[in-house]
Amino acid sequence: HRGIEVGQVFYLGTKYSEAMRATFLGAHGRERPIEMGCYGIGITRTVAAAIEQHHDDAGIVWPAPLAPYGAHVVPVSVEDAKLRETAEQLAAALDAAGVDPLLDDRDERPGVKFKDADLIGLPVRLTVGARALARGCVELKPRGAREAAEVPVGEAAARAAALVGPR
Repeated sequence: HRGIEVGQVFYLGTKYSEAMRATFLGAHGRERPIEMGCYGIGITRTVAAAIEQHHDDAGIVWPAPLAPYGAHVVPVSVEDAKLRETAEQLAAALDAAGVDPLLDDRDERPGVKFKDADLIGLPVRLTVGARALARGCVELKPRGAREAAEVPVGEAAARAAALVGPR
């Protein structure tokens, strides 16, 4: 079996408590030195272990409870004021619904943004594009899904929150 060390436990005994005169009253009312231990969690190793277990060929697939953000909001173009404003409103609605949003407001091509979104691996991607928005919708795509689904703009934050769960 292979493993990764994510924490340590060391028994220190009474070495330090005796030096500090740290005591407690024992069963018969006598002072006794405290038995001590040292405990640590390797956060970076824990994150590395989670990523090792949750990834695919495109990048990380964060489990919602570990994800740094709950949803990735991707406006196809930040030059288009309507798309940008809708993305900003959607990010605010997600925040109000208890989902931490990451708004990709970079002036990049959509393909670059989608590739980066998959690489980062947040649980849900919400894409604000002109065609879907003309129908009053945005695209919602869970990170592990093959296809995105169109959802009404007004329902998108609640639908994402239902997938991601509370903060």
